[in-house]
Amino acid sequence: MRSDNCGNHPMFRPPGEAESLILRVVDGCPSNTCSFCGMYKGVPYREYSTDAIREEIREAAAEWPGARRVFLADGDAMKLSADLLRLILTELGQALPRLIRVSLYANGSSILAKTPRELQELRELKLHTLYMGLESGDPTILASMHKGEAVPDMVLACQRAQACGLRMSIMILLGLGGRDRSSEHATATAQALNAMQPRLLSALRVVPVEGTTLAADVQAGRFNLLSEYGTVRELRDIVAALELERTVFRANHTSNILPLEGRFPKDRERLVSELEEELAAGALDRQGPGPMPLWL
Repeated sequence: MRSDNCGNHPMFRPPGEAESLILRVVDGCPSNTCSFCGMYKGVPYREYSTDAIREEIREAAAEWPGARRVFLADGDAMKLSADLLRLILTELGQALPRLIRVSLYANGSSILAKTPRELQELRELKLHTLYMGLESGDPTILASMHKGEAVPDMVLACQRAQACGLRMSIMILLGLGGRDRSSEHATATAQALNAMQPRLLSALRVVPVEGTTLAADVQAGRFNLLSEYGTVRELRDIVAALELERTVFRANHTSNILPLEGRFPKDRERLVSELEEELAAGALDRQGPGPMPLWL
C-alpha cells in the first residue's frame, strides 16, 4: 500500500515492508553519494512540512483505516529531528487505531544524532525496525564507494538502537570489494556484524546500476566484478565467521545466486554446508559474474 500524495519519483521500500502502508515524509536521501546506489539519483533531498505530513496521514488513514504497519519513506527518514518523528508517530497512532509498528531507513549517523532517551521515546510510540546498509565492514571499500559512514559509528548505532528496544535490519553487499578486496570484505564484514548482533541480516549481491559511478567504473575496467564462484565463496566465508546470538538471515533477493535463509546460531552449519555444496558442484562461472537480474 502507498499514499497517493507521494510525489512523482520512484518509491523504494525493503522487501519486508511489502504489506505496509508507505508514507513519504522526505524526498530523496540526505547523503546520496554512494557509488553503487541509483535509488535517489536526481532527487533533491527535502523534508516535508508538518502540515504536509499531517495531510498525508489524514488522507492515508481515510483510505486505509485498518492499516497495521507503516513504512516512512524516502531514504534515511531517521534524519528527521526527534521532535518531528515524535509528532509523526503520535499522529499515526491517533489516525490508525490498529497500528502496531512503524519502520524506516536509517543511517548510523542519523541514529547517533538521537539520545538514548529519544530512541526509547520513539520506540514507545511504535517505531519498530530501522533498516540500515552496512554494505561492508572494510573502511577502505566504504571510502572507495563514498559511503560517507564510518564502520565504528554504524556498529555503535546498531548497538544503541537495539539497547533502546528498536530492531535493526542490516544489509550487506556481496562483491562490493570486487576481485581485489574480496577477502578483506568478508573478514571485516563478519567482524562488524558480530559486534552489531543485528536482529535481521540481509545479504545482496552488488549489481552495477545504470547511471551510477560503479557502473561507469565497471564499464571502464576500473572495477572488476567478482565472479559468480567468487561471490558464493565470499558469502561462505562471511557466514562461516559469523557468531550471531539471535539473528534471522536472508540471502533470497533476486540478485542472489543461491537463495538462502535461516536463523543464527542454529542454522549456521547448514548454511555453510549448502554454500560448500554449491561451490563443489562445478556449475558456477569462475571467470565472470554470471547472469545478472534484469531488475532489483
